[in-house]
Amino acid sequence: MAASLSTHVLDTERGRPASGVRVELRRGTETLGTGETDADGRIASLADGLEPGEYALVFAPPSPFFREVALTVSLDDGHYHVPLLISSYGCASYRGS
Repeated sequence: MAASLSTHVLDTERGRPASGVRVELRRGTETLGTGETDADGRIASLADGLEPGEYALVFAPPSPFFREVALTVSLDDGHYHVPLLISSYGCASYRGS
């Protein structure tokens, strides 16, 4: 079995999804997938068939302070959902379902 990964970005300052946010999935120096969030702030499947290991989700949010937010995650078999909550001067993430 392999891992799959999805994400979404919520603009907590404005209280709505953040559309058009570029997201990259990297493993080491290799970019495995890229996409932009849709009108609901989601990317349904950034990558499927991932081997277990460490990956970086790199977001380019619409913030005057955060130019890039990188989250390094450790994936095993199964599906992972990693959201980003962003405002002008704060951000948070969690493992979703």
